[in-house]
Amino acid sequence: MRVVPKSIFFILGFFFFYSCASYDHRLNAPSTRYLGLNGSLSSEQRATFADRVSYWDGEAISGAPSITIDLSEQRLYYYKNEKLVAVSAVSTGAEGRETRTGHYKIIKKDLHHVSSECGDYLNSKGDIVLKNIVVREVPMPPGAHFVGSPMPYYMMIYPGVGIHTGFLPGVPDSHGCIRLPDRMAKIFFDVTPIGTPVTVKR
Repeated sequence: MRVVPKSIFFILGFFFFYSCASYDHRLNAPSTRYLGLNGSLSSEQRATFADRVSYWDGEAISGAPSITIDLSEQRLYYYKNEKLVAVSAVSTGAEGRETRTGHYKIIKKDLHHVSSECGDYLNSKGDIVLKNIVVREVPMPPGAHFVGSPMPYYMMIYPGVGIHTGFLPGVPDSHGCIRLPDRMAKIFFDVTPIGTPVTVKR
């Protein structure tokens, strides 16, 4: 009887994990509309689509801003004086790390924010040992050091969670933050004062 190396099972498991996307039940839920197509696009198509559905039309509109983040639609809606002036595709918290629903405010802004919790463990040569970890959950390997993930145009809505530039893979994927396309994150950062109300809903 031929013995199949364990590495083969690992590789097959890896491809099964990513091809089936079974790690988050919301991916197959009809209520989840990420980029309009439940993440069925290629990475290049997703990036293009995210830009197509994201727009800013608020230059000529005055009034107090407010933000609504819809977790089911994976969209951010930006209002001025209750008039919709912008929409952006987003990626919110993955299953088990869901972005909390509720009513918040922008409590902090940081143009060059770097996460103190999420990032990579690197060795002394600068090579990644473990990628995309949470420091309080994953012990640091011997000889490694932590490098936090950059989060440009960061606007905190509650401790540890904010709106910022980030990767939009076509699924709810973050550790709780609200990721945006870079151009939309920059616009919102520039026009949004501290104290702006933010509603996160399902």
